Amino acid sequence: MARKAIVTGSDSGIGKATAVRLASDGFDVGVTWFGDREGAEGTAREVEEQGQRAVLTELDVTDFEAAAEIVESLASDLGGLDLFVNNAGGGETYPFLEFPLDAWQRVLDLNLTGAFVCAQRAARIMVGAGNGGRIVNITSVHEHIPLSEQAAYCAAKGGLGLLTKAMALELGEHGITVNAIAPGEIATPLTGAEDEDPSALERPALPLGRPGNAHEIAELVAWLAHPDARYATGASFVVDGGLMLTAGEFNRQTG
Repeated sequence: MARKAIVTGSDSGIGKATAVRLASDGFDVGVTWFGDREGAEGTAREVEEQGQRAVLTELDVTDFEAAAEIVESLASDLGGLDLFVNNAGGGETYPFLEFPLDAWQRVLDLNLTGAFVCAQRAARIMVGAGNGGRIVNITSVHEHIPLSEQAAYCAAKGGLGLLTKAMALELGEHGITVNAIAPGEIATPLTGAEDEDPSALERPALPLGRPGNAHEIAELVAWLAHPDARYATGASFVVDGGLMLTAGEFNRQTG
């Protein structure tokens, strides 16, 4: 019997790559979108090309009550829930001194509170089924290091990183593992790269010299969903091409 996964924001980028990769491992996938139905339909077709079932629905994670019910409905339509991937997210750019409160709240609603609401409902479904499960929260390298003019995004992703640990602490007794993946720059529409081949994009400041590819993040999600990863929980896996290693190098060059 196919395992069941829900991937939020799976109309493009990391979410799409993850949904298709999971299908290649035998998952039926709940594909969600907000603002790009055509992209989500493309994801669903690729899932089905892998011989798996795709269930497609619109999901606005900032509509908290409705979002929780949609997660419930998707799990029901799939026939269960073994893996939940919190991928929907985004930011707004303002200098800290000028950051509007309404923009701050939108970013936290999208990246933190919406993720909490969806993951909580997913966890309740898993606990009710009694078969354990996996939850993966896609955070950002900015869970760990700041970024100028992105105070809300950094705060939200940092919060989601620590929420991941709190969830892992409490859900372990139910056989549910919870981990975060913290990508650096990934060549996706979110970063303005339109899912380009990252090998063609030069990033001299990074040790690996290029941005990442969404498929490289999807591979880590697939590993965390694999039975061999059942002892990994409460961790944040940084996949950033070495970005976090460069602060000391900067200090050496400028000091």
